[in-house]
Amino acid sequence: MSTEEFRNEQQFITGLYARLDDLRDQAERAVRSALAEPGSGLQARLERDVLVAEQSGLLSALNSGENGLCFGRLEFSDGRDHHIGRIGIRQDDPDRTPLVLDWRAEVARPFYLATGHTPMGLRRRRHITTRGREVTALHDEILDLTDTERTGHEGADADAVLLAALDAARTGRMHDIVQTIQAEQDRIIRSPHAGVLVVEGGPGTGKTAVALHRAAYLLYAYRELLAKRGVLIVGPNPAFLGYIGEVLPALGETGVLLATVGELFPGVHATRADRPGAAAVKGRAAMADVLARVVGDRQALPENVPAGSGEDSSVVPEPALEIDHDDYGTLLLDRTMAHEARDRARATGLPHNLARPYFAFRVIDALTEQLADRLGADPYGGPNLLGPDDIAQLGKEIATSAEVHAAIDTLWPPLTPEQLVTDFLADPTYLDAADAELIRRPATETGWTAADIPLLDEAAELLGEDDSARRAAEERERLERIAYAQGVLDLSQGSESYEFEDAENEYLAAHDIIDAERMAERHEEADHRSAAERAAADRTWAFGHVIVDEAQELSAMAWRLLMRRCPTRSMTLVGDPAQTGDEAGCGSWKRILAPYVGNRWELVRLGVNYRTPAEIMDVASAVLRARHPGFEPPRSVRSTGVRPWSRATDDLPAALAEAVRTGTPQEGRLAVIAPRPLHEALTAALPGVRAGAEPDLTHAVVLLDPRQAKGLEFDTVLVVEPADIAPSDLYVALTRATQSLGVLHTGPLPEELGEALVSR
Repeated sequence: MSTEEFRNEQQFITGLYARLDDLRDQAERAVRSALAEPGSGLQARLERDVLVAEQSGLLSALNSGENGLCFGRLEFSDGRDHHIGRIGIRQDDPDRTPLVLDWRAEVARPFYLATGHTPMGLRRRRHITTRGREVTALHDEILDLTDTERTGHEGADADAVLLAALDAARTGRMHDIVQTIQAEQDRIIRSPHAGVLVVEGGPGTGKTAVALHRAAYLLYAYRELLAKRGVLIVGPNPAFLGYIGEVLPALGETGVLLATVGELFPGVHATRADRPGAAAVKGRAAMADVLARVVGDRQALPENVPAGSGEDSSVVPEPALEIDHDDYGTLLLDRTMAHEARDRARATGLPHNLARPYFAFRVIDALTEQLADRLGADPYGGPNLLGPDDIAQLGKEIATSAEVHAAIDTLWPPLTPEQLVTDFLADPTYLDAADAELIRRPATETGWTAADIPLLDEAAELLGEDDSARRAAEERERLERIAYAQGVLDLSQGSESYEFEDAENEYLAAHDIIDAERMAERHEEADHRSAAERAAADRTWAFGHVIVDEAQELSAMAWRLLMRRCPTRSMTLVGDPAQTGDEAGCGSWKRILAPYVGNRWELVRLGVNYRTPAEIMDVASAVLRARHPGFEPPRSVRSTGVRPWSRATDDLPAALAEAVRTGTPQEGRLAVIAPRPLHEALTAALPGVRAGAEPDLTHAVVLLDPRQAKGLEFDTVLVVEPADIAPSDLYVALTRATQSLGVLHTGPLPEELGEALVSR
């Protein structure tokens, strides 16, 4: 082994970090200097805020490179030599010579794709392992077999670096895989931006890591486009988002919005759980039609009949609303008038709240005509005695009548999504009795479930938001700014000196180069929030790209919400239909996508299991094969030689406490995965462990239900009472371990498990 190679790489790494420190100091000084400058006027504050935002973003990216800044080196047959790292860093020279290349750069691809059969111009590929700023290991792969030069760091096992990463202890947080991206993963990560890409793979195939690295790659390759529109990553639950939350910042990308479906309606956060079966009903595609009919019902017609029916009692008057006007007595808004007004409003095709003014205008016109006929009628049968100006005045008085507007509100009320969905859940119209009972919720009960969020979003689409008052106020403010600016320019022009009248002494003043409108625009307050921050607050935001993890779990209504968030249909969907556990989940990719893109989507499959040892995968596969004999799991690349075990017990808490005591790894993490109803009893056996919606995954021991475990991984897993877990959820629970798996039970095991596990 060559100590010179070690010394050379250490020298390079030391210099690289010195350059990183220098760049970081420059960014910090720039931020401090800008913040220390108070500035005078809006323009100065704008320039300061822009500088602070730019330098803060740069500082964040530089800080992300602290760990594992450089992890590889490419030596080409033509003499080129490049180091590869998490972020790109250049030297401080006139040519801005690269010190280390960003892993996403095209020239870095051979690091992931080159083989002895297809070397892609490489003679040698080096993996550099570091701890902090110290080089701890080198691993060289010779790709040009005609090259006889050796470094002493060549390894017989080309997968040594990968296997070392897979065997490393878990920390409760996902780490990036930039050093160990495999060829099949790289092709997916760098797939073009346009269209819908579906990435399917079983447990441990790296679907989530591929999706996150794809987000980082797209933000690098399509920076100009995606920096403006942003990227949305949707995960199955808060625990999962906490688990993956550090991956993209470690790759220098912070402008990404991570959310669950329950967080995608601004101002609302889903905190309560649905009753069994309720989410499936709420998630059906038919709920869109149901809500549309509910909105239509709120566009009502008069149903009451006035008390008096006239001298001819055989004539039944038309249903009408009686409107008591202070000056003109009773006005009648009858069914015919309301029906015509409703038809006109609906004909606009606008959402409910935006069509409401059209309804109101027609009602006001009809009531004005009614009143004009009454007041201006010629007793001798001649033409109406009121002139156009008189009728216009009557119209103004009708339009400003509180009683008239109360009647309009009765027939076509302004509605909010929250109000509409609350009323609907209290009285689930258009559903059969069984489904209605499943989702019925008294209006007095507060809080929303994750399955309510797509209903709120659908209601918002149907209702629309009448922002005319806000836009009118903004326009008034804009005109006031322009008027103020014009006053400033007038003062500037009025104070000109005409002492010099010859052409040579002419000079330009402010009013010569800018008008009032442009001057006012320069003093508008700018929005310096990131695209992710602005998107989180705007329900109508259109993302540049959307990534959905565990995509098979989402309901049809949730997909309607997500498709509205991405009208370009630039999406990456990641999942495994075999792991569908949510009762509202669509499962089938065709069923999910056909309504939106037909057959215009691409499916790629990941077939290698990097996480789960073969011994554990054999046990998990038995669960699905019992119901789907043709099921083929992904191929595991690792084998630990340790078979999963089971233990029957009469005292579950005591048996769990003993298993946790003896099974918790010294450095890694242990997960107890049990049905939710058992959590309260089991926490007594797990001191310091808290269960809940957002468990601390960095704790040495964590208690989860099977749904919370989706997408997570632990060194050791203990599955409790598997007979009480649905097969698809049990398959998930059994495939979370990277090293060892145990099962505790009080009753009989499912037959397929009993045959696959070693009894203890």
